[in-house]
Amino acid sequence: MTDLKLNDGRNMPQLGMGTWQIPDSQVAAIVRQGLDIGFRLVDTAAIYENERGVGDGYKGESYEDGGAFLTTKLWNDRQGDAEAALDESLALLGLDAVDLYLMHWPAPAQGQYVEAWQAMVRLRDAGKTRSIGVSNFLPEHIDAIVAATGVTPAVNQIELHPNFQQREAREYHEAHGIVTQSWSPLGQGKTLLTDERIVTIADKHGRSAAQVILAWHLAHGLSVIPKASDAEHLGDNFAALDLTLDDEDLAKIDAMDDAGGRLGPEPGSM
Repeated sequence: MTDLKLNDGRNMPQLGMGTWQIPDSQVAAIVRQGLDIGFRLVDTAAIYENERGVGDGYKGESYEDGGAFLTTKLWNDRQGDAEAALDESLALLGLDAVDLYLMHWPAPAQGQYVEAWQAMVRLRDAGKTRSIGVSNFLPEHIDAIVAATGVTPAVNQIELHPNFQQREAREYHEAHGIVTQSWSPLGQGKTLLTDERIVTIADKHGRSAAQVILAWHLAHGLSVIPKASDAEHLGDNFAALDLTLDDEDLAKIDAMDDAGGRLGPEPGSM
């Protein structure tokens, strides 16, 4: 599996497994299945309320020792209390540190995201998270936290899929050495998996529509964290790693971009 180089000198697996909306009681088995299939990146968040289960499934793993990489996130209502929030997440996960801690949303109306980033820098320096980044941040939010600390996020995890390709954000990230990580990479399964353009490419390669979409993300150097809640879908997603799309395929998917394709909240609204 390809690893991406982070701006802090560490590496992160390019393809991972998301756990949003997977209940705490079920997620341990799914995480274990994913790791057994070969996934080396697991993404969770405090607001998912499944960190205990993720930790149970992840138990015994360490990216530093060749195992899996673990990400969790700081929720909006804890931006003024990031140190305690991460301690709570670590207790649930059963870990001394995570590989990546993300600020889940800028929540600019609260006026705390700069303070929260300063705390996250301290948490990284204390060894409780090995890397730090953000999620759903616009360039203006990143500019503000870098101006206050001199520390650029390693990752910005944003909604990104063929109908919402976030080209301006990706250009900004590339210019600042930030890895773009795609959430809802399959567009939450709403129309993309049955879109004739995707299906035609899938038929051409004898692959699934999901694999085609994930291979498009990977070909563009994006990190991608599709959610799957059973072994069949986990295996299908993982198989995207050995699918190479040609230039014609990529151009067809690139042409699907639609500025009105956002499915989730606007970053400034949370």
